[in-house]
Amino acid sequence: MSKGKHSHSTAPRLRILLAEAIAMGPGKAELLRAIQQHGSISAAARAMGMSYRRAWLLVDTMNRSFVEPLVGTATGGSRGGGARLTPLGTEVLRRYEAMESKAESVLQADMDDFRRWLRPDGPLPASGEDAPS
Repeated sequence: MSKGKHSHSTAPRLRILLAEAIAMGPGKAELLRAIQQHGSISAAARAMGMSYRRAWLLVDTMNRSFVEPLVGTATGGSRGGGARLTPLGTEVLRRYEAMESKAESVLQADMDDFRRWLRPDGPLPASGEDAPS
């Protein structure tokens, strides 16, 4: 699984559920990496082509899902605040990435079969849709 890239690959996608919420998944892991790299939620959102509100809601869900916040924020000041992964956030991201790698390794043969069975150019249009020109 490629880190930090949304794609139409046939890689398995791991999600950690807490009740009805997705506590951790590929998009949230990508957001944590972007926060780690850029030092703020708004800069991470811009880098991902995501609205600040969407990024903030994802961070809020993660922070409420774990026993401690994964992202800490600072507001205001001359440098305008920022965000950083907490020690737990760093560990959760590291462990999630390790789990993704394990899943990919274990499922490699099955995924190879699915890759052979799936259309290489994507799904056919649904009935009633125009075919691409």
